[in-house]
Amino acid sequence: MVAPLRARDPQAVLFACGFNSVRSPMAQSMLQQMFPQGLYVRSAGVKKGELDPFAVAVMAELGQDISTHKPTTFEELEDWEGLNFDLIITLSPEAHHKALDLTRTLAADVEYWPTHDPTGASGNREQKLAAYREVCDALLLRIRRRFAKVAAASG
Repeated sequence: MVAPLRARDPQAVLFACGFNSVRSPMAQSMLQQMFPQGLYVRSAGVKKGELDPFAVAVMAELGQDISTHKPTTFEELEDWEGLNFDLIITLSPEAHHKALDLTRTLAADVEYWPTHDPTGASGNREQKLAAYREVCDALLLRIRRRFAKVAAASG
């Protein structure tokens, strides 16, 4: 008997990073747009941050509004709705360690997608936006690759 491949066809996905203020909300928004009814998607951070205005601006360029996103920690998400996810995709080392710790008691698969943190970018506004766009583009490419089979199955 073959074990079910839960991670290949997840129904609930959590994106996680350090502060839930840039990378994970971007990824959450992109995946939600791809599967408006097909997947339950949330994001969380190890610590609570403030939503980054550059992330909001870059997502607006894609026609996605994340301006009402409220950064959430793993603990807050667990308190509010539980951590009932098939797949946790971590975007930073600290989030990956947190997810691995959580999955000792949760039946969720964890994938690590090391993703650059653009908040340290220097330069003028356009140079900073370029760094955020790079992260956004990389996440979108990775999401499309990872969830292509899910899209084909639901389409």
